[in-house]
Amino acid sequence: MFGYVATLILLNRVPAAFHQWTALLAASVATAVSVAILDRGRWPLGLFVSPRLAIPELLIGSVWGVALIGIAAVVVVLTTEVRHGRGNGFPIGELILIFIPAAIHEELVFRGYPFQKLVRMNAPLAVILIALLFAALHANNSSVTLIGLLNIFLGGVLLGVAYLRYRRLWFPIGLHLAWNLMTGPILGHEVSGYRGHETVLTESGQGPWWLSGGEFGIEGSVVMTAVELLAIALLLSRISSAGRAFPTPALQKEPT
Repeated sequence: MFGYVATLILLNRVPAAFHQWTALLAASVATAVSVAILDRGRWPLGLFVSPRLAIPELLIGSVWGVALIGIAAVVVVLTTEVRHGRGNGFPIGELILIFIPAAIHEELVFRGYPFQKLVRMNAPLAVILIALLFAALHANNSSVTLIGLLNIFLGGVLLGVAYLRYRRLWFPIGLHLAWNLMTGPILGHEVSGYRGHETVLTESGQGPWWLSGGEFGIEGSVVMTAVELLAIALLLSRISSAGRAFPTPALQKEPT
């Protein structure tokens, strides 16, 4: 992914508002070049597929993201003094400039071509290794804690397993995007250390940092740990029941 790294160097020359779009461009170029050189342009990336596949899987992922963060938020409210009040609105600008390109580019990088190559060799190892890398690259996030890093790792595992469910990227993209939107713009928490300027709800009150998540937000809560573990187990069970837990399929053309 040298092209990805090289393009990211240009971030210092790009206005901060467009950093996520620059990162998405970098991931796209690196992926296209890698597939062209290493696989002669033929690799079932799971991104350029028919809308009849992409839209339902995107919506399913979105439902998962909303449900998981929503469940964790309800438990935190019921067990601590944390409460939510009315905010100052939904950040349409941040949705377009930050959240949408961030979800797509991170899935291209962490569940895209390199991950998929590893999956064909050893799927469980691929999920664990990429999740560790995913967590490591979030280690410098503002107010991060050990529980927060554990939860980011588990989030990486969950997203890796989400890819395995359909062998396409739209389910994890929907899950990733809805997860971030529920955490930040909707509930008013930080998103992996990032706090937006507008939120539908605001957070007030306190609780034990390990239960409420503290300054890192709900992603730093042990409630989130439990929710992620349950989600991973549920998704694995659904994959297993479909007979697709950890297969290593032969190279196929991109599904349509």
